[in-house]
Amino acid sequence: MLPDTWSPKLLLTLRDYNSQKFLADLISGLTVGIVALPLAMAFGISSGVTPQAGIYTAVVAGFIISALGGSKTQIGGPTGAFVVIVSGIVAKFGLSGLTLVTLMAGVILILMGITGLGATVRFIPRPVTIGFTNGIALLIASTQIRDFLGLRMDTVPSEFLPKMLALAEHFTTLNPAAIALGLITLAIILLTPRVTKRVPGSIIALILTTAAALALTLPIETIGSKFGGIPRGMPHFAWPAINFSHMAPLIPAAFTVAMLAAIESLLSAVVADSMSGDRHNSAVELTAQGIANIASSLFGGIPATGAIARTATNIRSGAVSPVSGIVHAVTLLLILLIAAPIAKFIPLATLAGVLFVVAYNMGEWKEIPQILRLSKTDIAVWAVTFALTVFADLTVAVEVGMGLAALLYIARVAETTSVVPVTQAYIDDSEAHSLQGRDLPSWMSILRIHGPFLFGTTEKLIEATEKLDEFPQIVVLRLRNMTALDATGVYAIETFAKRLRDSGRTLILCGARDQPGRMLTQAEVAHEIGEENILPNVDRAFARAEALHAGIDPDRHSS
Repeated sequence: MLPDTWSPKLLLTLRDYNSQKFLADLISGLTVGIVALPLAMAFGISSGVTPQAGIYTAVVAGFIISALGGSKTQIGGPTGAFVVIVSGIVAKFGLSGLTLVTLMAGVILILMGITGLGATVRFIPRPVTIGFTNGIALLIASTQIRDFLGLRMDTVPSEFLPKMLALAEHFTTLNPAAIALGLITLAIILLTPRVTKRVPGSIIALILTTAAALALTLPIETIGSKFGGIPRGMPHFAWPAINFSHMAPLIPAAFTVAMLAAIESLLSAVVADSMSGDRHNSAVELTAQGIANIASSLFGGIPATGAIARTATNIRSGAVSPVSGIVHAVTLLLILLIAAPIAKFIPLATLAGVLFVVAYNMGEWKEIPQILRLSKTDIAVWAVTFALTVFADLTVAVEVGMGLAALLYIARVAETTSVVPVTQAYIDDSEAHSLQGRDLPSWMSILRIHGPFLFGTTEKLIEATEKLDEFPQIVVLRLRNMTALDATGVYAIETFAKRLRDSGRTLILCGARDQPGRMLTQAEVAHEIGEENILPNVDRAFARAEALHAGIDPDRHSS
């Protein structure tokens, strides 16, 4: 029997499983399975393969990720993060190359899980992840312009600028019927949540636009006209022809796929933890992701990872265990076995509308203004990563972004080193920061950060505050000994403040030194925490905490 540290979440949750929990998982699994259907087809098409390849991935990889993974509510399958790199691999190496890349990426993920190297993904700073997420979202949207406008083009270049020029040259061939269906799809998806959150807008759009296209016999391109429909039946197992001489050129792409899968799956698992109150096992999760990608490659699928939007839908629908993810995979398989022939009538403009919404939601556009408020070096790392993702290559973007981030890390650490004389003023100032001789009341807790709080170290704040319910009403985060702060650290502090606020608690920051203090000011952290809760020393922090505990806010009564 496996120890709990290496046991899949499914085994752990089944120990106290009952019929009531199964009913909750059944409902949520059916819901997320229906949500996943148009996405799986759209990701398959936009990746340069067939729509059924996307469904096969959701079925095979989705089942394995839920059955063997380290997250209680994670949903796995094809995601937008892979669209750009998969389409590039298919264009350059063909489907056989994609199969080998997916298989090799699976092996790399297993090694990352077993050896614990998966934890290294936290050393990717936020400007880099935001940069390539913005870039990927823009590239996904660009791949859907042709189908959304119904342009008559035999081929579309894979590079961004040549693609835009080719689309502009063929703009006169746009199809009003396709545009109308695409706009209706967008309207339905965006407006449905205002009416009901029980039925996914993408499914309503899929049914209504397909019915309209059939009833009006609209002259538009459909899955059937482009791919000949989706074959009914189980995914077919096929062992790839492995030629080791062909594998060497594919290694960079395999590492990129593995890194993206690791980042996306662990990010999704963290989101799931915050929504469900659970704690995922990253080693088990990455091992399961690796097995899932190997299996996906053997059954005609594409790379898979944790899907943040589908995972969130799963939790909101009431999922309590990985059984929900298994139901989601079985639901898609039943649709594949029973209703596959109907899919040939689905307009490509509808799927383009669905992916436009996906691209917007995954783009994290609201993070850009915050990045632009940070230091010039953080902005440069973001801008270079974004530009290289769009105009060059995702592999190059991640490599260069990481190189710049490493230089930034060295610069930040070097900036914290100083040699200064001890003066009487320094001694007097230190008294206001001292905790000596103070009694810590039961309604107040103090945490301190010692050393640089940069990418790669922010996980320690999450670990130290994992059991948030055990903390009192007021938490003071003491920054006196924090020597450096970056964008990832700022984001971690803001996320911690939000967690405390959502639980009815208050965060007070105190004692930030020069560089961390400037970073907090530039990032406008006061908007999240409150100007009155960011104080220069522990003396003022105690006074603020006592006023809050007494129910008196001195800032409201000073006039």
